[in-house]
Parts: sequence; structure tokens; C-alpha cells
Amino acid sequence: MTEPKRAHIAMFSIAAHGHVNPSLEVIRELVARGHRVSYAIPPAFAEKVAVTGAEPVLYTSTLPTDEDDPEVWGTELIDNIEPFLNDAIQALPQLAEAFAGDEPDLVLHDITSYPAPVLAHRWGVPAVSLSPNLVAWEGYEEEVAEPMTAELKASERGKAYYARFTAWLTENGIDTHPDRFAGRPRRSIVLIPRVLQPNADRVDESVYSFVGACQGERADQGEWTRPADAEKVLLVSLGSAFTKQPDFYRECVKAFGDLPGWHVVLQIGKFVDAADIGPVPANVEVHNWVPQLAILKQADAFITHAGAGGSQEGLATATPMVAVPQAVDQFGNADMLASLGVARHVPMEEATAETLREAVLALAGDPEVARRVDGIKESMATEGGTMRAADLIEAELPAARH
Repeated sequence: MTEPKRAHIAMFSIAAHGHVNPSLEVIRELVARGHRVSYAIPPAFAEKVAVTGAEPVLYTSTLPTDEDDPEVWGTELIDNIEPFLNDAIQALPQLAEAFAGDEPDLVLHDITSYPAPVLAHRWGVPAVSLSPNLVAWEGYEEEVAEPMTAELKASERGKAYYARFTAWLTENGIDTHPDRFAGRPRRSIVLIPRVLQPNADRVDESVYSFVGACQGERADQGEWTRPADAEKVLLVSLGSAFTKQPDFYRECVKAFGDLPGWHVVLQIGKFVDAADIGPVPANVEVHNWVPQLAILKQADAFITHAGAGGSQEGLATATPMVAVPQAVDQFGNADMLASLGVARHVPMEEATAETLREAVLALAGDPEVARRVDGIKESMATEGGTMRAADLIEAELPAARH
């Protein structure tokens, strides 16, 4: 392999924190190595992207964003997946025009960005997926995907979706089935630790490379100071999207308010007003948003929705977790964390004050949990993170692929 030339790299993502944030440190590192990085993103995330040194390439998206109520995504599988195809079809001409005459040497893309591999095919350049969550293993289709989509594929709306997806791929010169196109990238850098991957021993490592957390210092998010009288610190956060849960927050206050020695940081998101939670004891601070990583570095326990980002931040900071999943991959993450012996999976309907308090106190007081989570933190530190991700991406550049 020769030293990679300074290249033009194009990254494609959607306007969602859980999809943009995992890529930012990798992009920052590629820029630091002298590459020119264009980052295709809707305007809401332009500033976040620009801070890395990449050049935002703006396009108009039709997808709901983290600012929207999660209920806009509907309740059925087709409601969850159809918007990505609709967005891809309307975004492709915008993106093709934006890069006309300035085509990249390499395409990087989030797993949700369907136009990216289409454009890479059109331009004749390699495409590399940056996956912010779990990936397919050998047998995934038979064990998970096919049972999950069987009913969809038998429905009229599902048949229309697949016909439209297939036609769009065909007109762009791609003869791959939509499920393989979306779920089986040519090459993927996986931005989660291997311990969070189900059936990791059956993942094709010639395609998928686990690099673990690429978190950076997150100094731009601000700091948090642990109160002097806090013997133990608990962070409660359901992330940025599925946060419209005032009853759950009230249960957390009931569980930990005035609990001797404990200080609680409660993040409630943008859909709930602090006044809706009612009276809050002095040992509980309530915020719409918090610098999560800064708090986790000092926390003794974490009640989380078990999104990929929060799960690995909990592991990277050796913080025992109570996982209360809300949607999509979070249920699988919760089970993985529990199987590692560093978390409890508490379904939302069971998340009462009594259940939450018992789970947190049991985890925080168990030396075996502390030993396990410290071991995982140490193993994650050897996965390479941002530097290894950048090395693997450079190895995909045409000049390096001899």
C-alpha cells in the first residue's frame, strides 16, 4: 500500500444527531490529515459539520428531524422505511448537481443515505458506509430481516414500495435487491464497540471493521461540575428524539428525589416543560439538554434509552446502565448491555419508581458489575477509534488500493 494522496472525500448523512455525531471526529481527523472533505447535509446541521473543517454541501430533505415529534414516523414498519426512499429519490438530483464537476475520490455515507452509493456507482469511485449502530451478520437475513419484512412484502403498500425502490435502483444502473442495497454495503467502518454487536463472531470482517467509539473531547458541548456533596451521581437521558415522556421523568424524580447521597441530572428533551414534572427536590437538576459525556465521566449510574451513542458512552466511561429502550435498535442494545452484565433492561411499561431505584442501587453497589464495566472500557480502548477509522478510510482511496 502506498501513502494515500491528499484526496477529495464526500460524506453523506441525514439531519439526525444519532447519525451525524458518530461521524464528526472521523471527519475532523480526515481534514487534519490534509484531505478535502465535502459533507452533504441538510442546513440544520451545517454549523455542526463546519466546525470539523469539512465543507457543508447543503441539500433539502423531506425526512422528519430530531426537532419533530417522534409520532410523525407512524407506527408500522412501512411508515418507518418509506420516508428514506422518498427522500433519496428527491435528494439524488440535488446532490448530483451539487457535486457536478467536483466529484470526489471516495464516498463515505451514513447507513440511511441511499443517494450516496448510487452516486458512487455513477462516478465510479469506492463507497464506504459509516455505521453508527449494529450491522448484519452471516444469517441475519434469515433470522431477523425476512421474518420482520414478510408481512410488509405481502401487503399492497409494501409491494409498491419494493417496486418503486427496485425501479429507482435499476434506472441508476444498480441491479441489487433493495434489502441488500440498504443492508449489505461493499465496505463498512462500524462506529460501535464490538461488544455491542449481536453475533459478532458471525460478522464478515473483510467487509465490517469495528473501530469502537470515536467520541473526541466534546469540549464544544460544555462542562459539568459535580456538586461537592454528591456521593453518587445519576444521569437520566432518553436521548434527543424519543423524549416526550413526562410520566417517566416524574417516576425518576419519585425514585431518586431526596435519596441520601445521590445527585440526579435529569435531561427531559425539547418536548416536555420542566413545569410538567412538578416539584423537584434539591438533589435533582432538570435540563432540556446536557453535556452527556462530561457528566458520564463523573457518574455512578446512567438511565438511558440505549441508543448506540449513549450505550457506548456508558461503556467507554465504565458507567453501569439501566436501559429503558424506546424504539428501533435500542431494544437489541438493551439486551446486549444486560447480557454483558453491566446493565438492567427495564421495559418502559415496567419503569416505575420502585423498579428504577432497585435497579440503579443494585448495579451501583455491585463490585462485580464495576469489574465487568472496567474490563469493557479497557478492551474498547484497544479498538482504535478515530485514528483507526481514518486509516481504514485512507486505505480505500483509489491511490492506496494497489
